[in-house]
Amino acid sequence: MERVKSHRDLDVWKEAMELVKTVYQLTSSFPQSELYGLTAQLRRAAVSVPSNIAEGAARDSKREFVQFLHIALGSLAELETQTLLAKELFNCDTKELESSLARLRKMLIGLIRSLQRKPEGGGPNAG
Repeated sequence: MERVKSHRDLDVWKEAMELVKTVYQLTSSFPQSELYGLTAQLRRAAVSVPSNIAEGAARDSKREFVQFLHIALGSLAELETQTLLAKELFNCDTKELESSLARLRKMLIGLIRSLQRKPEGGGPNAG
C-alpha cells in the first residue's frame, strides 16, 4: 500500500461516501412513517461505513486499522439486510445499491488482506 496522507486518499473511503449518497437518495422516497424506522437504520448503517474507514485510517497501527475495516464490513452486512427488507416492504429498485454493496465489500476485503500480509511498521500510513 503506498503512503496514504489521509482517509480521503483511499478509494474504498470514496466508494463508501458514494454509497451513503445512494442510500440517502433511495430512502428519500420511503414513506414518512418510516423516518424513524428503516430509513434511519439504513442511513445510520451507511454512514457508519466511511466513518469506520476514516477512524481506522487515523489509528496508529495496521492492526487497529484492520479492526475498524472489519467493523465497516459489519455495517455493510447490516446495510445489505436492511436493503433487502426495503426491497420487499416498499418494492423499490435497489439494484444500484446492491451493486455498490458488492463492490465495496470486495474493496474492503482486499484492503484487509493487503494490510494483513504486510509486516507491522508505523501504522496504516506507512508505506
